[in-house]
Amino acid sequence: MVSLGHRPSSTIGTVLGALVALVAVVGTQFLGWEWGDGQLVPTVIGAIAAAIAIVLITRQYL
Repeated sequence: MVSLGHRPSSTIGTVLGALVALVAVVGTQFLGWEWGDGQLVPTVIGAIAAAIAIVLITRQYL
């Protein structure tokens, strides 16, 4: 995979984003996950993805 930025975290972020998107699509289409239904799994996955994104962005700019 080609790095889009100057740091390897760009590639890591791209791969991580693609994996989260894949999990979201599979979860929505095949597992019946929906936001706001009180289901814990989609909320936890979203929170973890957001936390990782914040860490990657913070590391990139600091």
